[in-house]
Amino acid sequence: MNSQPKKNNKALILLLVVFVLPIAVAKLVLSLELYQGGATNKGALLAADINYSSLAMANPKPHSWQILYLLPQTCEQSCQDRLYLLNQSYIALGKNRDRVSPIILVDSHSDTSILSTLQIPFEQVTANKAIAALMTQQQVIIVDPLGSLIMQYDDVAGRDANITQGKAMIADLRKMLKLSRVG
Repeated sequence: MNSQPKKNNKALILLLVVFVLPIAVAKLVLSLELYQGGATNKGALLAADINYSSLAMANPKPHSWQILYLLPQTCEQSCQDRLYLLNQSYIALGKNRDRVSPIILVDSHSDTSILSTLQIPFEQVTANKAIAALMTQQQVIIVDPLGSLIMQYDDVAGRDANITQGKAMIADLRKMLKLSRVG
């Protein structure tokens, strides 16, 4: 009786489980949306097609990172906290300060007297209707050196919340400045 010994399929099954099972589990986790991708930015990213040219506005500081804030008609406490946040965030940038230009956007209704009262020396630029319509909620927007509006920080209530948001904005801005070779 010469019979062939039964082949041991244990090695093949083990090999199949080791390589196929992780792929199947990963596909299942992704298809059931159980995985939340990691994002390190703290601000909200804006659509890629929003830039100065799409808003029909000239870039006030080409080849420079910008922090934009639209000054409202009446600058109440939240507005004053926001201006304070901008000033302190700009100071906190340290050696990268020369790469960033904080810009206060004004329109015909803006309360520009508050800037001299608070002694905020930032450049003032007249905003057109398109960018004023985009910035109705007193948010701060970061603009890259090519003129694209890339990240926004919505208005928050309270000085502590503004300080926390300022730290988040500085962290995001430092990361972008570190990775950027432009501006």
